[in-house]
Amino acid sequence: MAYRLIALDLDGTLLDSRQQIRPETIFALQQARQQGIEVIVVTGRHHIAAYPYHDQLQLSTPAICCNGTYSYDYQARRAVAANPLSKAQARLILAKIRAHNIRGIMYVDNAMAYEIADAHIEHMNKWAMALPEKVRPSITQVVSFEQLGETAEAIWKFLAIRQDDDASFQAFLAEIEAEAELTFEWSGNNRVDITQADNSKGARLAEWMAMQGIDPSEVIAFGDHRNDMSMLKMVGLSVAMGNSDEVVQSCAQWVAGTNDTDAIAETLRRFVLAPHTAAENQ
Repeated sequence: MAYRLIALDLDGTLLDSRQQIRPETIFALQQARQQGIEVIVVTGRHHIAAYPYHDQLQLSTPAICCNGTYSYDYQARRAVAANPLSKAQARLILAKIRAHNIRGIMYVDNAMAYEIADAHIEHMNKWAMALPEKVRPSITQVVSFEQLGETAEAIWKFLAIRQDDDASFQAFLAEIEAEAELTFEWSGNNRVDITQADNSKGARLAEWMAMQGIDPSEVIAFGDHRNDMSMLKMVGLSVAMGNSDEVVQSCAQWVAGTNDTDAIAETLRRFVLAPHTAAENQ
């Protein structure tokens, strides 16, 4: 099969446990692009948090961000397709997080905001401060999510972080799930992304592919978590990382090694950079 596009999740997939892209992966992606194959990042991250890796790989494609809530064109510095939360939806979510004492992060405009620092926030801040200033994302502490929600132009998503009280967190999720205009997806073992209903990585990727005239059969996609499943289910060759759980692996056609190995490079050499070998092994 001749592939025209490589779609890549970031955390747990393209990035290793040190939040870095492995050198062998960079080299393999460069080889693919030299053969005319496009590379696109499809992530749960805000575009400002995806930018360091988009810049490192020198990609010209947009990044699909916040689980398909929008596509971001870094050259034009704007969202080119978006379905953010309305202010009324943001108020509803915030009322529920107050009722259940949920902590999290609001993704708005060009910033990520939090009220109370916790281990996840401290990890993000440490990562951000280690980056060169030109690609460093804005992670801001605010007094009130409610005030931020009223002044923001776009509210991309709310990231809810599970603390010690799992019963309260599950009750919160049950109430979110009951709202027809909202959706949530697990993006980590203790993190849930809340967005506008019908947003998904798969839907936004399919939209962009259609605009480019790329057929799903011409795409290889890599992912590791449940928010990647919509993408993995709609492409020609779906690859689950070895660090993903059984549910994710069950919807993939190929299971690679973990994100702390050269699994992506090895998979690309097997199926994309050596088409004759791919045909023999499918």
